[in-house]
Amino acid sequence: MVRSTTCVAARRKGSHETPRRAHETAERASWRKVEKSYIFTTTAGDVSLSDLFEGRTQLFIKHFMMGPDQDWQCPGCTLEVAHVDGLLDYFEHHDMSYVAVARAPIAQIEAVRRKMEWKFKWVSSFNSDFNYDFHVSYRPEELANHRATYNFREFDPKGSQDLSGNSIFYKDESGQVFHTYSTFGRGGEQFLGIYRFFDLLPKGREENGPTHALPDWASFKTKHIHNCKG
Repeated sequence: MVRSTTCVAARRKGSHETPRRAHETAERASWRKVEKSYIFTTTAGDVSLSDLFEGRTQLFIKHFMMGPDQDWQCPGCTLEVAHVDGLLDYFEHHDMSYVAVARAPIAQIEAVRRKMEWKFKWVSSFNSDFNYDFHVSYRPEELANHRATYNFREFDPKGSQDLSGNSIFYKDESGQVFHTYSTFGRGGEQFLGIYRFFDLLPKGREENGPTHALPDWASFKTKHIHNCKG
């Protein structure tokens, strides 16, 4: 089942709240058993998707937009995970493990995590098809053909090898793992608590351009970051 998200309002300076257009984001809420084996690399070695639950039954994965040797840092992903560290104890108490996944090698991921002083678990999917199967990374042939899948629809990646999103998984008593939910694009705004503050301000979100989205105001945090230098 795919349902459109239209209830979150986007406010701009000098305007009233207007609902997001239905085509900007979609969510998938049907359950699907994960039959394929996926391996992730951590600082302690390789682990499976099942291992990422760490004894809990619910797993929230942040698809962090970071490919191998990516010098720049995604402002949206950076803002989203900035909400997380103070909530980790609450997540775990609620039977939920939180893990960020990126296609970059683990050494590059760890360098960024240490620099940003983040505490959440972040693993590499470099040696598996995980990112490709969940349509947040794209193979050379997809880029060459200008044809791939993102946000549950066909699109032209326009050279982008990696994108962002969020997925949720559940493990039952027998150890079977199910993919229960994913959201991409502006669907990730539901995890950005900062918008609840901005949406009450007289000037709103001030997403006035050039992107008319989060990077208009959040890029100040990452625009001077170069992850492949120093």
